[in-house]
Amino acid sequence: MIKAIRFHQAGGPEVLSWDDVDVGDPSEGQVRIRHTAIGLNYIDTYHRSGLYPLPMPSGIGMEGAGIVEAIGAGVTSVAEGDHVAYAAGPPGSYAEGRVIEAAKVVKVPAGVDDRTAAAMMLKGLTAQYLIRQIHKVQKGDTILIHAAAGGVGLIVCQWAKSLGATVIGTVGNDAKAALAKANGCDHPIIYTREDFVARVNEITNGAKLPVVYDSIGIDTFAGSLDCLRPRGTMVSFGQASGPIPPVDLGTFAQKGSLFFTRPTLFNYADTPENLRVMSEDLFSAVASGAVKISIDQTFALSEARAAHEALEGRKTTGSTVLLP
Repeated sequence: MIKAIRFHQAGGPEVLSWDDVDVGDPSEGQVRIRHTAIGLNYIDTYHRSGLYPLPMPSGIGMEGAGIVEAIGAGVTSVAEGDHVAYAAGPPGSYAEGRVIEAAKVVKVPAGVDDRTAAAMMLKGLTAQYLIRQIHKVQKGDTILIHAAAGGVGLIVCQWAKSLGATVIGTVGNDAKAALAKANGCDHPIIYTREDFVARVNEITNGAKLPVVYDSIGIDTFAGSLDCLRPRGTMVSFGQASGPIPPVDLGTFAQKGSLFFTRPTLFNYADTPENLRVMSEDLFSAVASGAVKISIDQTFALSEARAAHEALEGRKTTGSTVLLP
């Protein structure tokens, strides 16, 4: 038996419980991992709250790193003793160990420690599909990333800056503005006291933007559309402030034949080959120094409730790691 965070009904952070669970042995195509570090992500709060419903009782957590303890029949991609990381379902990474499909894990390259790997997989792979696939950021682009001081935001700021883009980012306070600026954000906008649409128009001299990356949701959605130039792309990849209400599709025509997408990582890293290519791109960016992974908070795994309270209270910056 091992210890794991689980929940038996949807709700606030208080529903998280510290349970005994039986891991078992890996079946064909599976591996058993002993976690050394676990990533905290906003999707975890969506699962816990019931916004993304799960069968009850449920494990929680989509990201982790650790050491392969056992492999099932037919597994050749990793071996016992390998350090691996993943960002994949089903939820269950908030545990001292777990069994997962071998096709969902990647080897952690030399020079990357397990805490960094756990902090970078979901957020870093999200940044990869945002700026390397949905809209391929290139030299001369000006982009807007909301929550620029968050885990995904800091990676996008650094990576996009290294590609030659001008980065605009929204943040909630002066400390987060300084953090975003130190990580490649050319124009941090404190949205709690500044009109980010007006600032984008000012920064771009009215030209507006080819793309906006928005993980905030209802609070920023309408303004984000107003930041886009004709045929620009609105990327809605989260809803920290609440879900976006029904939208009249004619709005996208009225505002300049805009493109809209609501992507998820799991549709981009949907095959072992896609996961491998995306991971190699991410690891390369980190190894080159273009992207530095900032772990600004750590919590004991047993303190997952406090970690969720800090995340939802917007008291975190960068990445947060849970330690078994």
